[in-house]
Amino acid sequence: MSPVQYVSRRGILMKLGILLNGAAGLILAVPVVGYLLSPIWRQRNAGTGSWLSLGALAEFPEGQTRLATFRHPNANPSDGETANIPCWVRRVAGEKFQVFAINCAHLGCPVRWFPQSGLFMCPCHGGVYYADGARASGPPERGLFEYPYKVEQGKLTIEVGQMPTPGAPTAKLIGISPCA
Repeated sequence: MSPVQYVSRRGILMKLGILLNGAAGLILAVPVVGYLLSPIWRQRNAGTGSWLSLGALAEFPEGQTRLATFRHPNANPSDGETANIPCWVRRVAGEKFQVFAINCAHLGCPVRWFPQSGLFMCPCHGGVYYADGARASGPPERGLFEYPYKVEQGKLTIEVGQMPTPGAPTAKLIGISPCA
């Protein structure tokens, strides 16, 4: 028989400390690894948005900009009215449209359309955009974000499910010329 080995208090506390530090390190590592792998995940899931109808083409007269809303495809019943997302629809000519996210490209405040001046204006910090979504003045460094759209069976549909942002592959830079 082997002699019984007693574990000292110091040994127990040392093992407990190593276990707790390992658990804390694992908890901190999960979001860091997720952040580092997110570009790969986004690239794999690019273009997986849902196409939703904004309405018939007749609802959007040529040469006008109108407010439209759609219900977020991943909404829960408890989301209520917050799942209804507004967007600005500009019918350029025929079946050519521009569908803008309502959010200012500066800090995300909702922009408002002023048909008298033909400008979108942000009430928060004075951002101003032309009718085509290009930046006119103020703190935003770029134009409004645009949703991809298509016309199907006489209805205007847009791709939703992802918020248009500068890093998103669907984000379209308006009014910014590339540096050569």
